[in-house]
Amino acid sequence: MFENPSDQQIADLLRTARTIAVVGLSDNPARPSYEVASYLQSQGYEIVPVNPTIEQSLGRKAHASLREVEGPVDIVDIFRRSEEVDGVVEEAVAIGAKAVWMQLGVINEGAARKAREAGLTVVMDRCIKVEHRRLLGAEAR
Repeated sequence: MFENPSDQQIADLLRTARTIAVVGLSDNPARPSYEVASYLQSQGYEIVPVNPTIEQSLGRKAHASLREVEGPVDIVDIFRRSEEVDGVVEEAVAIGAKAVWMQLGVINEGAARKAREAGLTVVMDRCIKVEHRRLLGAEAR
């Protein structure tokens, strides 16, 4: 049975991360992915949009897949249906990401197991914005 990392481990991950690739990031400000990524950007994270259907989001060029992203990725934040997570995890492992974060309602225990076996930190069925606010609050980045 999957268990998320402790609050301390999640806080440490959020403190040390610099680059977050957001898979499924929309260019529509009304969408949850945009709201969450915008918040993360306001907190000092470099946001990398990953969505083959858009040109850009939050002032950043969008990539069709994680494999197109240049440079290191600390966290892959996933806004995709649960059944689509396996492929995202495979790409996250292939590019050397440090962690995968499945947003609230995104649950795929098989993909979580594969990511952990590859050495990635895995957070599942939690909102990164909510957890950042809860654990780090107004802490300066």
